[in-house]
Amino acid sequence: MTAYDIFGLHLEEAGDSGPLLLCLHGIGSSSAAFAPQLAALGDRFRVVAWDAPGYARSADPEQPLTMDDFADAAAEVIRARGGAAHVLGVSFGGVIALRLAVRHPGLVESLMICDSSPGSGADPEKAAGMRARAEELARIGPEAFAAARAPRLVSPGASADLVRRVTAAMAASVRLPGYAYAAEAMASTDLRGELHRITAPTLVLCGDKDRITGPDSSQVLAGGLHKTAYVIVKDAGHLANQEQPERVNAWLASHLHIVTDHLAHARKG
Repeated sequence: MTAYDIFGLHLEEAGDSGPLLLCLHGIGSSSAAFAPQLAALGDRFRVVAWDAPGYARSADPEQPLTMDDFADAAAEVIRARGGAAHVLGVSFGGVIALRLAVRHPGLVESLMICDSSPGSGADPEKAAGMRARAEELARIGPEAFAAARAPRLVSPGASADLVRRVTAAMAASVRLPGYAYAAEAMASTDLRGELHRITAPTLVLCGDKDRITGPDSSQVLAGGLHKTAYVIVKDAGHLANQEQPERVNAWLASHLHIVTDHLAHARKG
């Protein structure tokens, strides 16, 4: 695994051959969230996970970013790595991935959307709550913020070790102004009217014990997309890819195998 910097973004990479897989993390996370995917899929794919602008080891943005800006930044990473990519997005990262597929369809081979939603703008109460998070982070700081929020990101049955790791990763990843820009982007976004424009084959996954976005939001995504499969991941909370990595990785690998085979046959034909 290697780390490198591009456009002020810190990226983690595993694998040096095969199709490109770009991983976009949640609003309280970083590239560290995809350690299980980097380890499991790097033998067949070039797996790249970013620290979003203003997160962890990436540079702070010089001005506020909209959801379109986050999507365009992801597009630049794909262009820099060549060709197009399969895109895995968790929560906030899933919203970025969906917007990326709308704005830059030629860069997206397929989507894998995990524990996500159409954006917090789909619900005024959730939008207000999202905006309040930035105020909370400013008031109490990243350590206390992470200690308060991280335990709800996993299922009630999650191990104490996973809770500790998620809490520490969040504390090390979130800061202002990047988190505030992401929160406002989420609060301003409602993609329900755009889902029909996405043509990339999509796998939607959700933990059955997700207490943040929940299965209902994932069903909205699955129902609004043309080419989609919807999977419930047993015994997983909002961070299904970290809490049940073997199960999630198996579904990701199956999706990627089917899609890459189909694309290969289509190009030969």
